[in-house]
Amino acid sequence: MGTAAAKQDRIGARVPHEVYETLCRAAELTGATVNQFLVQAALKEAQEVIEREEVIRLSPRDWNWLLDLTENPPKPNAKLKAAMKRYRKARRDDAGTAFNWEP
Repeated sequence: MGTAAAKQDRIGARVPHEVYETLCRAAELTGATVNQFLVQAALKEAQEVIEREEVIRLSPRDWNWLLDLTENPPKPNAKLKAAMKRYRKARRDDAGTAFNWEP
């Protein structure tokens, strides 16, 4: 049984000559082709952006506070109960049922 080739996509960009020369120089200094250099640099930046936007970092003190709040939530107050009542009313589905949460 043969192995399927990995799907590859193409990315292209037009840049000013000065930018191209800088990229060529950096690629040469790292021993990579311009294409390899661009992909490595872009991938590294993409991973950093994704981590920065999707990962929440907490100090140990804040982590303990959040954990305690999650494990020992306060009793619902009047505003929360009213909000849940509005939510249940708004979330009626086609069968006429609603999310049934009781504090």
